[in-house]
Amino acid sequence: MNIGEKAPELLGTDQDGREIRLSDYKGKKLVLYFYPKDSTSGCTTEACNLRDHYTELTGKGYEVLGVSIQDGKSHKKFIEKNDLPFPLIADVDKTLNETFGVYGEKKMYGRTYMGTFRTTFIINEEGIIEQVFTPKQIKVKEHAEQILKAAEAE
Repeated sequence: MNIGEKAPELLGTDQDGREIRLSDYKGKKLVLYFYPKDSTSGCTTEACNLRDHYTELTGKGYEVLGVSIQDGKSHKKFIEKNDLPFPLIADVDKTLNETFGVYGEKKMYGRTYMGTFRTTFIINEEGIIEQVFTPKQIKVKEHAEQILKAAEAE
């Protein structure tokens, strides 16, 4: 998915098995962030940074929604352990990852495997993607600040 495209209506199910739809966020900007795996160091740092700035983000009209391919049980544990105030979509069949083009071949330590590319989509109040943070752009320790700074630049 690219800037200017409309995000899909059905986003998936959260950690509690509730269906999450784009229309649930109508009138708000949505920070839809894809991350590789619950409870890994980079993903925990990113989630906690978004948590720590959640009040600022919601104050500017944003809602936050995380997505990874782990199941609801894993997400529930991740949310409880890190006191996350936002839902996480359990994209176990990789539908949303593939729709947004963030799942593919990765290389680490000489090993090739399939996985999620850390990517954030900012979706406006009408459901249109207005900004994309690519894996090379995202700084996990200051991702919320990156989002807020980009919002100020508009």
